[in-house]
Amino acid sequence: MNPKTVSVHIVTYNSADDIIECLSAVLAQDYPVKKIVIVDNASTDGSADKVRAFYHQLHSNSAKVVSADSQAPSSAGSTIRTPSLVLLENEHNTGFAPAHNQAIAGTNTDYVLVLNPDLTLAPDYISRLVARFEVNPQIGSATGKLLLRADHSLVDSTGLRMNKARRAFDRGAGESAGLWNESGVVFGVSGAAAMYSRRMIEDTSVEGEFFDADFFAYKEDVDVAWRAGLFGWQAYYDAEAIGYHERGWKTSGRSGKAMFIKRISYINRYKMIYKNESSRRLLLTLLYSLPYEIAAHGYSLLKEPKLMGAWSSFLAQRANLKRKRRYIQEKAKRQGK
Repeated sequence: MNPKTVSVHIVTYNSADDIIECLSAVLAQDYPVKKIVIVDNASTDGSADKVRAFYHQLHSNSAKVVSADSQAPSSAGSTIRTPSLVLLENEHNTGFAPAHNQAIAGTNTDYVLVLNPDLTLAPDYISRLVARFEVNPQIGSATGKLLLRADHSLVDSTGLRMNKARRAFDRGAGESAGLWNESGVVFGVSGAAAMYSRRMIEDTSVEGEFFDADFFAYKEDVDVAWRAGLFGWQAYYDAEAIGYHERGWKTSGRSGKAMFIKRISYINRYKMIYKNESSRRLLLTLLYSLPYEIAAHGYSLLKEPKLMGAWSSFLAQRANLKRKRRYIQEKAKRQGK
């Protein structure tokens, strides 16, 4: 029986400091990767050039970058599989969601690993997740135990959780890694190192988009997780599949984030609720979220009034959101959700 095919998709934006370590870990996987697709969103730090130089060096070392069947020697004396590489260079920053849709459209593999450039994987990360998918066809997405690169004893994410106020969080973030050794079904998976089945991608795409391009970035993985659950798919956390993420040690506090980023993160939650929350649950969600909404908006009006400008994006996209909501809710009803 032919093994299931896997492609790895990475979106770079000024990721020159991280991309080579990330790629090296992908090449060292013990499961054959068919293709790596890198979409560079108009980086100004030479990220794309660094990728080209890295693969050229592999080619010079007699590693033919043509298929997942070819192999090149690693510095440790073992073998490194060299998948085909597709490097797409966008003229401007299209955002995380559209860029990953671009990569997905360019592959036909059974599984897609969406991977952040500042994340490195243990050699068996892909093989463990593929095994989980093959055991249970209801699993549409999977992730491993993502640890902070600067401190492997602390968790970055073990999947996503969502509370009754429809606020989403990374499970276990900042907690001891030893507390998260139990694998199992979760609400969703973080887009930092998420594997999706092609069957789920095709089933949950709306108007040809897997990630909602109207989100640009932030919470697009939560939106996918919610929609997938409505359509009957499961997400799975494998505690034995390990990844190491730089996030949390590079990022600054809220005051250091640009207003553009704050606005996107803020408004995408409401876009997500508008599309995915059923009419019968909307009032209940409002009641649960009211204390948070009052506190958060009170703070924003006093400290960050410009944040409210994000609603112009919602209003401008309302027709799109309404159309997507209709499709999602009708399909969810057919699933009995």
